[in-house]
Amino acid sequence: MPAVPLLVNVGFSLLGGLATAVLIPAFQNHFIAARLCGRDLNKSSNKEIPESLGVICGAVFLLILFFFIPVPFLSCFIEEKCKEFPHYEFVALIGSLLAICCMIFLGFADDVLSLRWRHKLLLPTAASLPLLMVYFTTFGNTTIVVPKPFRPILGLRVDLGVLYYVYMGMLAVFCTNAINILAGINGLEAGQSLVIAGSIIIFNVAELNGDCRDDHLFSLYLIIPFFFTTLGLLYHNWYPSRVFVGDTFCYFAGMTFAVVGIIGHFSKTMLLFFIPQVLNFLYSLPQLLNIIPCPRHRLPSFDPSTGKLNMSYSKFKSKDLSEIGTLFMKVAEALHVVDVKRQKGGEEFMEISNLTLINFVLKIIGPTEEKNLTILLLVIQVLGSCCAFLIRYQLVRLFYDV
Repeated sequence: MPAVPLLVNVGFSLLGGLATAVLIPAFQNHFIAARLCGRDLNKSSNKEIPESLGVICGAVFLLILFFFIPVPFLSCFIEEKCKEFPHYEFVALIGSLLAICCMIFLGFADDVLSLRWRHKLLLPTAASLPLLMVYFTTFGNTTIVVPKPFRPILGLRVDLGVLYYVYMGMLAVFCTNAINILAGINGLEAGQSLVIAGSIIIFNVAELNGDCRDDHLFSLYLIIPFFFTTLGLLYHNWYPSRVFVGDTFCYFAGMTFAVVGIIGHFSKTMLLFFIPQVLNFLYSLPQLLNIIPCPRHRLPSFDPSTGKLNMSYSKFKSKDLSEIGTLFMKVAEALHVVDVKRQKGGEEFMEISNLTLINFVLKIIGPTEEKNLTILLLVIQVLGSCCAFLIRYQLVRLFYDV
């Protein structure tokens, strides 16, 4: 019965969440001794905070699933109850864990070695290869249903072939980096991941009675342990943060989401749960592409006199902007989506508020305490999930036969 493995998975996950909450403080000093630590730039204190504690969360997650591997196949240990061993399901589970394990390793390497941005794009691409091979060998369907408005041109279905694998690879890259660039204040990385994971759990439970029951059950086997281990991490990462999650957690979370979306066959719905991350990515694109100068850190700026966070700015010479950059500045300033300061002297300097969703929220509401800002951003994440469910179960009728 599928209910038994699911109950065992929930039990393991609860223990894993508790283990994460206990192990993180136990290992804090080891990370500081290894110089995996830093100062919280949004605080006046110079206290060293251990970084990369997301690796503890990832390790506990893997241990939960390593112990869980035999559980869905217990009936096959009794010969008369097993008609045929489900090799495809077993390969999907092992391959998914391999992709996540690779991403945890590569994320920790990034935390230790401080890799460049181009490497941050290459690492998820490499780690997604086992996942794409699993999809190819177990499912391999690259045909999509065409939305209603385009059916007179393209027909009911279109086989994308290799382009579908390119899309899935890009999804893995986007998921891992989208969480990484919407970060920088206490509790935000773990908090947004927890909301997304909770949304995926609700979606999978709602779909268990549908035609793809096994796919959604497989997704639950992975996302429930992630939810509880992330909850244990968030307990220590919440304001005032006692640990930092590091790029390790961002990569681990992103790859987990990509795995459950791809192997669970709901990759389009998965993207809907990333609405705030998509908006943040699009808003950040001019800086990510260096159309507008991008500083190494785009964190909000901390005002010690008030204890509040303000918008941070990128400063550069006006003449250094390309034609595309100048055009973007005119459009963005006209639409009031950025804050611009100009300084005239020997040369004209320009300051533009950094292009992140965090800065945009600060532009709207003004200087805010860090805890309140995190709560507001997580409320936006919850509203994004509500919009995702609205699109998935209501507006989808405009484009597909449901």
